[in-house]
Amino acid sequence: MALVSVDELLAKADREKYAVGAFNANNMEIVQAIIEAAEKEQAPVIMQASQGAINYAGLAFISAMVKLAAESSRVPVALHLDHGTDFAQVVRCIRNGFTSVMYDGSKLPLEENIAMTKKVMEIANPIEVSVEAELGKIGGTEDDIHVSEKEALFTNPEEALYFVEQTGIRSLAVAIGTAHGRYKGEPRLDFERLESIKKMVQIPLVLHGSSGVPDETVQQAIRLGICKVNIDTNIREVFVGAMKEAMEKSPGEIDPRKILGPARKATVDLIRQKIQVFGSSGRA
Repeated sequence: MALVSVDELLAKADREKYAVGAFNANNMEIVQAIIEAAEKEQAPVIMQASQGAINYAGLAFISAMVKLAAESSRVPVALHLDHGTDFAQVVRCIRNGFTSVMYDGSKLPLEENIAMTKKVMEIANPIEVSVEAELGKIGGTEDDIHVSEKEALFTNPEEALYFVEQTGIRSLAVAIGTAHGRYKGEPRLDFERLESIKKMVQIPLVLHGSSGVPDETVQQAIRLGICKVNIDTNIREVFVGAMKEAMEKSPGEIDPRKILGPARKATVDLIRQKIQVFGSSGRA
């Protein structure tokens, strides 16, 4: 199956009140795990590459791996740029076959964020590439992008409406209390704010920093309008944890397949569980 757009996946999720999992793919084993989990759950899935993943694996390699996985898959798959902060990089990803890009101008003043998002929309819309934007700042660290707790600001509902009206964006990442990376305590999401944003903008909303958020909290956010849920840190934790366990059991092992294989299996199990929480099982 050819890669699909994120707009297509989220429009259906919005109508039917579930969320599509967006899982960060950093290497071949994680790409394989995402596809295997999605097929076992018969769920649509978004594979996303961050700037760190692109720097590590190379843009052409990431794109080729995901395209191959999608072509041999029986479920809808989208390829998404996560937290693109550079216009030139966004263009490179589109040229390499990404069907969706996120332009993250959340650190910019509102009008600059609008102007840059519109610039991305102008090149993406005519070729049916989805565009996600962000308003408000989500705390924590995503690869080399760091937002301090003091700097993190929740999304203002009135600004969200203005932003959507000015840009024509069709999915919006909102800051409602989540953070990238590991949490120091249990996150408290501002559901009242989320409900207000959804009533005003009426487009699919995106929850970043979802690793470590309790399942019940994520499900309540989905009921209030979240249609895309990003997971990265949980994948890293499970993948590396399974590798460590394999090496501890067989400290003399030199075959990387016997170390990476268990990590891939553990990642499949994690992603299947997340897909079930998001309500996207059987939605392919």
